[in-house]
Amino acid sequence: MEISELKFQVQLKIQKPVSEVFDAIYNPKKLVNYFTTAVASDSLDAGKTVLWGFADFAQGKPFPVKVEKCVKDELIGLSWPANEAGAPTDYRTHTDFVFEKLNENETLLKISEGSWRNSQEGLNASYGNCQGWMNFACCLKAWIEYGINLRKGAF
Repeated sequence: MEISELKFQVQLKIQKPVSEVFDAIYNPKKLVNYFTTAVASDSLDAGKTVLWGFADFAQGKPFPVKVEKCVKDELIGLSWPANEAGAPTDYRTHTDFVFEKLNENETLLKISEGSWRNSQEGLNASYGNCQGWMNFACCLKAWIEYGINLRKGAF
């Protein structure tokens, strides 16, 4: 069976209003509390390229993240260099955060990523990122609902 595109989706229900969940990802001052442990250079407005860095990976060296789309409380679409061994420098993956209001105090966050090469290396990279985005969602939930930083000391 031929796979036309390698992509995945993870999702998690968060017990906060959609506006708070959206802002926790969009706002760099909040994102650094549970995800980008070294730097988040700017808000995620469409057309911007921001820098994200992780103190627990690559010595905190930031990398560029292009914001493709941003619709308040609905969608954030990003792209960045693929996290795949031996990948060409112009090879990018695309990630969408979709915010679904379930009620006044519940949001379903769906995170999908795709555009890997249809190869064993692409498949391996997609598995790693799938794991990473589920970790992101859990860290966001713990931080926004309970004020707990799950990332601290995890890597």
